[in-house]
Amino acid sequence: MSAAHAERLKDLASIQGVRQNQLVGYGLVVGLDGSGDQTTQTPFTVQSVISMLQQLGVNLPSTSTSNMQLKNVAAAMVTASLPAFAQPGQQLDVTVSSIGNAKSIRGGTLLMAPLKGADGQIYAIAQGNVVIGGAGASAAGSSTTINHLSAGRISNGATVERAVPTTLGAGDMINLELNDNDFSTASRVVEAVNKRFGMDTAVAQDGRVIRVRAPLSNGDRVSFLGALENIDVTPGRVAAKVILNARTGSVVMNQSVMLDTCAVSHGNLSVVISADNSVSQPNALAGGQTASNQNAQISINKEPGKVMLLRGGAALSDVVKALNAIGATPQDLLAILQAMKAAGSLRAELEVI
Repeated sequence: MSAAHAERLKDLASIQGVRQNQLVGYGLVVGLDGSGDQTTQTPFTVQSVISMLQQLGVNLPSTSTSNMQLKNVAAAMVTASLPAFAQPGQQLDVTVSSIGNAKSIRGGTLLMAPLKGADGQIYAIAQGNVVIGGAGASAAGSSTTINHLSAGRISNGATVERAVPTTLGAGDMINLELNDNDFSTASRVVEAVNKRFGMDTAVAQDGRVIRVRAPLSNGDRVSFLGALENIDVTPGRVAAKVILNARTGSVVMNQSVMLDTCAVSHGNLSVVISADNSVSQPNALAGGQTASNQNAQISINKEPGKVMLLRGGAALSDVVKALNAIGATPQDLLAILQAMKAAGSLRAELEVI
């Protein structure tokens, strides 16, 4: 069993209201080398170009709009994350993804695209040269490296135009939100905060939310939150969980998951987990005490005459190692673990991905 270790409160919880906001927009990528949208199949690209030109004062005759061939233009969606406390003038990275049938947007330029939040308001404007890494050829031309060419990034490609209002400074209370719902961790956080800042500073509202009394002035509040985030807290042990990849047979356990006595038969495989009671008797003059140990014996039989025995604690890792040693398939492993879970021998949450 691994020893408990302390973690910073910053790694265990977040402050309510301090969060990112997703932005999305629509724009045109121009300057492509003939790898843009096929306008016969993507009419929205033509409509976007006509609308853009009209806004710039260019009026096209109706006869020419139906025959436009825009091989150097691609319609794209632009996405970005607006960090907490972002102010107008701050720059953001954006991702540009083609939504038409363009073969590549490498080397293109994104024209000015407004980025909106979930409320429909414009919070940033994006524009710049799209960069796609990993696309090229070796000097000798004998090998090529091709990346996904229909999506790229623009570093510092968006400028924030509007700040998101926050309620962090309202009132004398702030809420800490644990990353995972855990009552024992919440109680330990309350204990650590009250020990550092005094009694009645923090109180747990439930297994996730902790209310903390903070200073009213902005300067004192920032200093208080900085000290609060760096408090060391020993989190409670998480619930036992086993994750199994049904395609590859990979098994990941978040801690040592012990098994109760059980017997499973699957095809030509049989798994038996039983207790092995042993007694330790000291010598007559040793002055020690008689001790009774309960070990586990795991017997896995694939064919007559071939039996693998593992002694010690009945850990799930021992069963998995033994099954892999005799060539059990991922499907065999999945069926056996599910049977153990259904029988109540596997006392852990089993998640199959």
